Amino acid sequence: MDLGDPWMLLSGLLIGLVGIVLFNIGRKEVNFKLLTTGAALCVYPYFVGSLLILWLAFAGIMAGLYLAHRGT
Repeated sequence: MDLGDPWMLLSGLLIGLVGIVLFNIGRKEVNFKLLTTGAALCVYPYFVGSLLILWLAFAGIMAGLYLAHRGT
């Protein structure tokens, strides 16, 4: 993560906060899908160096959660 770019920093913070919320909901409801999605959202922004890829990965992970939830 490029900490010199304020948009990367704010995007990583926002995505991480969404991840924390999903992780806590998954932990309280014992929902493995929410738990793993929340953990992924908390971790992956540290390894992405592009703002576009950061938001595309976020959209992909959330779409995967939606499709997994819709299937059950």
